[in-house]
Amino acid sequence: MPTIKNVSIEFANQRLDKAATELFKDYSRTQIKKWIEEGRILVNGDLCKPRETVHENDEIEINPIQEKKVSWDPQDIGFDINHETSDFIIINKPSGLVMHPGSGCYDGTLANGLINRFPELENLPRCGIVHRLDKDTSGILLVAKNDAFRNYFINEMQERRVVKKYIAVVSGETLGSFEINDAIGRDKSNRTKMSIRQDGKEALTYVKLKEKIGNYSILDIRIETGRTHQIRVHLASKKLPIIGDKTYDPRRTIMKDSSQKIIDIVRSFPRQALHARYLGFKCPETDEEISFETPIPKDVKKLIDMLKKHI
Repeated sequence: MPTIKNVSIEFANQRLDKAATELFKDYSRTQIKKWIEEGRILVNGDLCKPRETVHENDEIEINPIQEKKVSWDPQDIGFDINHETSDFIIINKPSGLVMHPGSGCYDGTLANGLINRFPELENLPRCGIVHRLDKDTSGILLVAKNDAFRNYFINEMQERRVVKKYIAVVSGETLGSFEINDAIGRDKSNRTKMSIRQDGKEALTYVKLKEKIGNYSILDIRIETGRTHQIRVHLASKKLPIIGDKTYDPRRTIMKDSSQKIIDIVRSFPRQALHARYLGFKCPETDEEISFETPIPKDVKKLIDMLKKHI
């Protein structure tokens, strides 16, 4: 329903976006400006621009879009638990599952599922989630069950003592092993993406060829830092884009001399072929190295099998 307010003398002779923000305090100036540009805010029944001046007794009508509220309520969400102790849980996260509620994904997340299975996690920041995987990346994930272990594990990651290994299927060929040590930051032209930037944060990725399939490759990857989209950005920058990565390989790179069957396989794979397969760290009580592994998921295994069959 639209809401109408009159401009008082206090807000007269101000820009529309500023006056409207003062009158409708439930909304930010950024949101108000966006709604003016979309025609959701009228002055005396007319469309206006954010910079236009309003006068005393002008009638401002607002038709807001009601944003859905973020929900941390418990929900029955499917994911496998590989291991559980009194301090932590090891989860095999399926692809397509968002880590926690936020803008654009208000519920139905891993955090909602964790609260459903472990209600005590509601008292921990982000329900005990201490590191993350992208929505369409599958694999191993640790969730802390108490503050002491959460703080311990965060410190171990900061000191780079946690070992994280991945497997990726990429378009392109490489030989042996190499490292990528290129800083990563928010992309200047698209804020939803990351890119290689000299003024970015340090990012270190170790890459090893696991298997060559024609001019496509299966790579073993270890990361020493955990920047957003790190592996995806680093591999794409070396002309080794991950198959299925819609963000960093939107044109779906096809290698030279690929058959039509291979083209169809690569272009139809629905998510980035990236899987977190290994997590290792020292047990805080015994100081012994402990590690957990999860097998390659069925969809990535099928992709590999299909590539091998038709190369």
